[in-house]
Parts: sequence; C-alpha cells; structure tokens
Amino acid sequence: MLHTSNPIIKHKAGLLNLADELGNISKACKVMGVSRDTFYRYQELVDEGGIDALINKTRRSPNIKNRVDEVTEQAVIDYAIEQPAHGQHRTSNELRKAGVFVSGSGVRSIWLRHNLENFKKRLKALEEKVASDGIILSDSQVAALEKKKHDDEACGEIETAHPGYLGSQDTFYVGNMKGVGRIYQQTFIDTYSKVAFAKLYTTKTPITAADILNDNVLPYFKQNELPMLRILTDRGTEYCGRVDHHDYQLYLAVNDIDHTKTKAMSPQTNGICERFHKTILNEFYQITFRKKLYSNLEELQLDLDEWMNYYNNERTHQGKMCCGRTPRETLLDGKTIWAEKDLAQI
Repeated sequence: MLHTSNPIIKHKAGLLNLADELGNISKACKVMGVSRDTFYRYQELVDEGGIDALINKTRRSPNIKNRVDEVTEQAVIDYAIEQPAHGQHRTSNELRKAGVFVSGSGVRSIWLRHNLENFKKRLKALEEKVASDGIILSDSQVAALEKKKHDDEACGEIETAHPGYLGSQDTFYVGNMKGVGRIYQQTFIDTYSKVAFAKLYTTKTPITAADILNDNVLPYFKQNELPMLRILTDRGTEYCGRVDHHDYQLYLAVNDIDHTKTKAMSPQTNGICERFHKTILNEFYQITFRKKLYSNLEELQLDLDEWMNYYNNERTHQGKMCCGRTPRETLLDGKTIWAEKDLAQI
C-alpha cells in the first residue's frame, strides 16, 4: 500500500493501491477512468524511483546564477532548524535584522532544495540535529517539538483494515424545526468503506446513540456477513458513562463491540464524521430546507433516507480506500479482505 499526503500524486497512488486491493488492473483502471498504459507507466515509475517518482519533474533546468550565495543559503537552513515554526516571510524579516538579505520566496526556494518546505519537515530536521549533535534546545524549539508530538497523537491517520474493523459515530445538531423543536442526527460511518447511516432524533441521549446501531448499523453488517469490532466516539455524555448505568455502553458490551474514545480537546480525531457532516450539510440540508417546508420529523427522515441511499450506492467517493468507487462498492470489495483475515485466524 502506497501512502502519500501530496495532493498532486494522491490519485496516482490511489490507482496503484486500488489495483493491488482488487487484484484486477482492468477493473481499477475502469473505476479511476484511466487507461492500462497509464497504470503501467505509474507502476514503472514507482518501481524505479519510489512514490516520489510520480511527481512530474519539470524539464526546465534551474539557472544556477540566480541562486543566493552559499553563506545566505546556509543562514536560511540554520534558521529553519533554529525556528522551525516560523514561515518564509517571517524568516526573511528576522534574517534581515541579522544582515542577511533574502526574500520570502527566496527562503522557500532554499527550503525546497533542502527538503524543509513545511513545518513537519523542519521539525524532523531539528530532531535529527538533536540526535546527532546533542544540542541544547531553546524554549521555542521545545514548544515546537511538543506541538508536533500533540498533533501526531491527535491527528494521526486512523488505522482501518477492512469493513467493520472500526466505525465512527457522532452527533450532529441539524437545527430547530417549528412544532418539533431541536433536531439531532446520529451519524455512523464505517471508516474503511465510508458506508454511512444517519437517523434523526429530538433528543441527544445514550438511548438514541444506541438506537441507530440497533436499528440500522448492526443489521446491515450482519446482512453483509461482516463483524463490527470497534466504534470510535467523542467523550459526549450520550457515549460515555458508567458501564453498568449507561445504555450506550451496555449495548456495546452486550454486542461485544470495543469502545474507543477520542482524545480530550481533540475533535479532529473523529474527523471522518466531521467531514461527512460538512458534506451532508452542503449537499442535503442546505438544499432541501430551501425547497421544502417540513411539518414533522418523519417527513424529513424519509428525504434523508433517500439521500443516504444515493450517498452509499451512487455517489462516488475520493477517500483513501474508495479511490473513486461508491461506499457500497468499496464495502463489497473489502469483504474479501475480511474473509481472508477470518480464515487466517481459524
């Protein structure tokens, strides 16, 4: 499996990953809308130079005469390690105080040549220097490294091995409907396939959080002969409490489902639900509330169910595992992975 955070080559890596997952190059090319020649060209580049070889290299040769002198270049490199949190323009301004004159764009060009163009890479260079030289860190360097450690913990990529491996659940406040009151949506997403479920309630309680699992989620996965092993939620009162007095916790325990909670003050660790909420707000709620007046919750739920059917079965998804397939197609293709893992454990 190829991993990259570079948006320029993400679709190329996705094509190779999809072909590897499906074991069928023709099907992967059809899903992604490219030719087999393109696939083999990408594969050859990766085989020869790794994933970075997928980046289109410019044919224009750099003009060495336009580069800054070696002293200035070294000053920019040293400052990047000394102050990794400073951006290119602040670096330019601070170096100017020390008598080193280089523009913000010039700073970035130097960073690019030395693989220092973003905060994470500059922190990595700082860590390597600490390991090799044993330097004493300044307060700003310590703060930068602590921020990186926190971000790595809070924003790390979710591990998901197959459909049903990890579900993500969250509560979304829809709004206030006249004659009904506050409306909350319970959302559940399978983190592998992105198959999603949404159900509306007038309260935000442990009972409603468990109800969507009992009414929608678990029957669906049982029908598809897939397990539900673990669920990730935030630390809201509808999800957390004493196991022996909390309906949601009891429901998970009865169904042998592990419960993982997000880190405190880190909602981004449940980012899959957060991103889905933005999608459903833009593509469903903001449109349907302009076209139609609802008098009851059941009427809105019917239209929501229709949109969810479209989302799961017709709307293509560009997520890491979907690679242009619909969530339903991704789930069906992922069943073979679960079957292989299940057989391996027997």
